[in-house]
Amino acid sequence: MSLLYWLESIRNPVLDTVMNVITKLGSEALFMVIALTVFWCVNKKEGYYLLFVGFLGTILNQFLKLLYQIPRPWVKDPKFTIVESARADATGYSFPSGHTQNAVGTLGGIARWHKQTWLRVTCIVLLVLVAFSRMYLGVHTPMDVGVSFVIAAALVFVLYPIVKSAAEHPKRMYLLLACMSAVSLAFVLYSNLTEFHTVSTDANAVKEELASIAEGRKNSYSLFGALLGFTVGYTIDQKYLHFDEKAVWWVQIIKVVGGMGLVLGIKSGLKALFNAVGFTWLGTNAIRYFAVVLFASAVWPMVFPALSRLSSRRQKP
Repeated sequence: MSLLYWLESIRNPVLDTVMNVITKLGSEALFMVIALTVFWCVNKKEGYYLLFVGFLGTILNQFLKLLYQIPRPWVKDPKFTIVESARADATGYSFPSGHTQNAVGTLGGIARWHKQTWLRVTCIVLLVLVAFSRMYLGVHTPMDVGVSFVIAAALVFVLYPIVKSAAEHPKRMYLLLACMSAVSLAFVLYSNLTEFHTVSTDANAVKEELASIAEGRKNSYSLFGALLGFTVGYTIDQKYLHFDEKAVWWVQIIKVVGGMGLVLGIKSGLKALFNAVGFTWLGTNAIRYFAVVLFASAVWPMVFPALSRLSSRRQKP
């Protein structure tokens, strides 16, 4: 905690704002935007790679959170203060850091895939800043950040040759998807059948712990649904679509802006629908993420050929 207390002592409104912006690069929303933009518009195989690093990294991250049940810094030490604007995104247990996991997995994956020095340096600088921002904001300890950094970096290098090979051979891809789905299902069973006990005695701390356990269980369903959705989407693309990532610039903008708007609409709309009908079972998160990922990987790409034909007609004299 000594480092966190020192960082607390140097906080100021300008740095608080800067770190709040930087830390968003490790959010789930930014991971979705980056991974899907690459998948739709840049390189489908690289998209597979980023998504697999993200999926597996999140499963490991959430498993460790529930296994060790380490509370957030301000719960462990009530005298410690955080940057309040960061509290809303600091859900679940503290160890390890999910934002660091996302940033290192996504930005590190881009750096590993591409050969341009400027892009690699930019990605590495940004992922280090995200990791630092989690400590500056007071929502994670150095151990939380360090372990996530190492796990994500290991996945970036270990999965690179595996996914590149699987992307060239559908049978290997199906085997990889089956293995990851099995791991995800095991996490669902572990997180929802295990009787977790709170370790705190303070009433507020116990409330935080119960919320963290519920968050982990919810995320287990979300990840399982996402992997099933991707498996179905990959099958549809392999058999029927074979969509092309390349297009003129304005079509690419439509693909990203339109696709992300619909993805977020489905994600939020299904949540609102389930709440409206009183369907509060945690498994609804599997349904939501299955629908979101299936739409992103197979349904939305069905529009791409029509957009390409439209651009071809516009280019004719």
